[in-house]
This record gives sequence, C-alpha cells and structure tokens, in this order.
Amino acid sequence: MIRLLLRDFEKIVCAILFLAMTSIGFVNVVVRYGTNFSFAANEELLVNGFLLLTVFGAAIAARRGEHLAVTMVHDLLPRWLWSPVFLLSVALSVALLAFSAWFSWEAMMNIKRVGMRSYGLGLPAWYYQAALPFGFALIILRYVQHAWTVLRAGPDAKAVTGGDHV
Repeated sequence: MIRLLLRDFEKIVCAILFLAMTSIGFVNVVVRYGTNFSFAANEELLVNGFLLLTVFGAAIAARRGEHLAVTMVHDLLPRWLWSPVFLLSVALSVALLAFSAWFSWEAMMNIKRVGMRSYGLGLPAWYYQAALPFGFALIILRYVQHAWTVLRAGPDAKAVTGGDHV
C-alpha cells in the first residue's frame, strides 16, 4: 500500500480532486435548478481545485516525460554532446521548479501573515495555497526520476520514453 502511494501519489490526488470537483459542480446544478438557489462557494472550490489539479497533473506529466519540450536542438546534437546539454536542461528545469516552489511558499506565508480570507467560505486563504510548494517539489522529484531514466538510456532514449521529452 505504501509503495503504491509513493509511486502513484499524484495520480491518487488528481483522481480525488476530479471526483470532488465533479460532485461539487453536479450538486450546484441540482441545487440551482431545483431550488433557485446557488451554492455560493462553488466557484471558489472549483477554481482552487483546478489549480491543484494542474500542479499535480504536471507531476504526472514530468514522471512520464510528457512535459512541453522543444527537441530540435536535441535531435541535431552529436552523440558526444547530448549528455551535457541534457544535464543542463535538467538543471535549468529543476532550478525553475525550485524557484516556483519557493515563490509559492513565500506567497502562502504572505497570505497567512496578512490574514487574508477566501471570498466564498471565509476560510483562511492560505489553505488553498498550502499544497502548491509541495506540488512543485513533487514535480521536481518526478522530473529528476524521469531524467535519470533517460540519462541511463542515453541518446537513444526515444525508444524508451516516446521521444518528445528532451
């Protein structure tokens, strides 16, 4: 069970988020058309759910090597230059993700410090922000896992990973 959780954590989170968001949207439609009232927090919950779904979905894409990439340079490189360029791209990607994690942590701490509350439910707004630094850290972990697999496979990694990753 723990192995499944470690291997597929982001998939489980995305499935739960998607199920919850679908349920909230469905309940809102039923309440709105059945009673002429509206579930006021619907938008707040769905917008923040989409944000989390995007971050954890990016972790899934990073693990599979399905993130956005431009492979023209990679395809034109001589074999001896492939590894250093690949490592540079990994280092730059990890740096960008680490900066995103740090920035989202700082944003969360700022929101917490000023005491901002959400507009629909009146919850502390940092609750919605709390998963973002963790999500970016998870993307880093999954990206490094994928990069390690590609690096072990070498310049002919297209056969191993599908080819649209570097």
